[in-house]
Amino acid sequence: MGRKKLQITRLDSVKARQIKYSKRKVGLLKKAKELAILCDVDVAVVMFSPTGKPSHYVGHDKDLSAILDKLCKLSLEDRERRKTYTMKVQTQQLNELKKKLAEKIELLRDWKNPYNVESLEKIKIMEDHLQTVLYKLKDLKFEVSEREIEGWSF
Repeated sequence: MGRKKLQITRLDSVKARQIKYSKRKVGLLKKAKELAILCDVDVAVVMFSPTGKPSHYVGHDKDLSAILDKLCKLSLEDRERRKTYTMKVQTQQLNELKKKLAEKIELLRDWKNPYNVESLEKIKIMEDHLQTVLYKLKDLKFEVSEREIEGWSF
């Protein structure tokens, strides 16, 4: 049995954030250690908890200052190249999200006036969605009626 996909959003409760941070921190630091050992790379992880407490991990008997010195010794061109690459990746991701948003907006526009839809594919998508919602409503109706019947027990 597989795991459910988690919706990644900010947790509202400070306590819940702290608990989630503690659990995830252990996993992240474990992965950093494994990466350092398996791939023989320099790894430095610095984090601040929701309460502001710092945590860090530095792999392979190195000092954090040694890794930071190595980073500082990178040439300006290398740093700019990395920054430019990161910006390109983020721009591509943003464009993909904009495209998905435009598709969703178009789909919502079709729902507002379904008589203007001329594509058989879009009509099929709308029909499938309606069937799914109808099945969920039937399940909800059944659950509510079951609860009411249980409430009538003498």
